[in-house]
Amino acid sequence: MPDLFGYHFVQVGQTVEQGAELADFSRISHRVIIDVDSKEPTAGSLASCADALPILANSVDVLVLPHTLEFCPNPQGILREAERVLIGEGHLLILGFNPWSLYGMWRRALAWRGAAPWSGRFFSPHRLRDWLGVLGLVVERVVRVSFRPPVSHAGVHRRLEVMERLGGHFWPVCGNAYGILACKRVMVARPVRLHLRRQRRAPVGSVVEPSANGFKSRDLPKES
Repeated sequence: MPDLFGYHFVQVGQTVEQGAELADFSRISHRVIIDVDSKEPTAGSLASCADALPILANSVDVLVLPHTLEFCPNPQGILREAERVLIGEGHLLILGFNPWSLYGMWRRALAWRGAAPWSGRFFSPHRLRDWLGVLGLVVERVVRVSFRPPVSHAGVHRRLEVMERLGGHFWPVCGNAYGILACKRVMVARPVRLHLRRQRRAPVGSVVEPSANGFKSRDLPKES
């Protein structure tokens, strides 16, 4: 977050009810947090649907989606909005849960309860890479974290710390959560100078064009 610069920062979705937000880690001075869970803005600066942002096109330098795709009914529409509001060479940061992980297994077992985060739809980084590629967003980096099961007991969680060290080396694709950093690339058209080959005209009768070797038309035999 501190390495992403620009003039305007937008975070779509809140990560905590009270306390530090991801926007607090950004060096960009103008920061906006959009609340997508309620019709009235609370801690956020705006209240809006995630797939219909009230933001001018090509105006945002950094856009962050903290687990926004998992809990909205139109994730592809959210990505289309992200591409619309980002400026050329602007950055999109997506945080999500990995379906091919221990969290993914817990979700399959506990989704029926309807409680977060198990009630959301988990999308793999591979699928998001395909969706972003269709929109012209290039993935620059994928970071995977968290390899322990979601246990609530502090003692058990502490004893499983070895899984964090081993997971990053032996099964990194099975991280419970991931961050995807993508950039909106803009293709610049460069003028191409066409070099037309000068074609020689065919000789007509006894007249030809002068050549570099000094061969002239008078050297040809005259017609009878």
